[in-house]
Amino acid sequence: MSRALKLSLTRRYRFAASHRLHRPNFSETDNQRIYGKCSNPHGHGHNYSLEVTISGAVDPETGMVANLGELDPFVEREVVEAFDHKYLNEEVPEFNKEVPTAENICREIYRRLKGFPAARLERVRLEETSKNSFEFDGEIGDREQRAP
Repeated sequence: MSRALKLSLTRRYRFAASHRLHRPNFSETDNQRIYGKCSNPHGHGHNYSLEVTISGAVDPETGMVANLGELDPFVEREVVEAFDHKYLNEEVPEFNKEVPTAENICREIYRRLKGFPAARLERVRLEETSKNSFEFDGEIGDREQRAP
């Protein structure tokens, strides 16, 4: 019995966005203590680098896991156009009430991309700064499972 060859493909994308890390139900002192300079009332921005990893069987006719002519427009529409040069707190509805931390942005990107029909979404990796990057593979951690 012959098994299909499964490979992973990682593709990089970039977008620039601004945000403010702030919870209205926290005092200004608590916001400053928790989020530091990222709680600046005027916000701040980042040049994000996004890696999207998909996997699947190699199509015997094309020799590819997925057609980049399908993947790129999907990611552009679902993430880049939606986030690029946006103030996330106000211009991306999911962050009107959710603090747009890089962790939450990463999870939101995964949610938007998991419907890609041509391959399985394995993970997303979001680099916010040269010191900070975040990955999400759809698994729910203990903290999220215990939350009410």
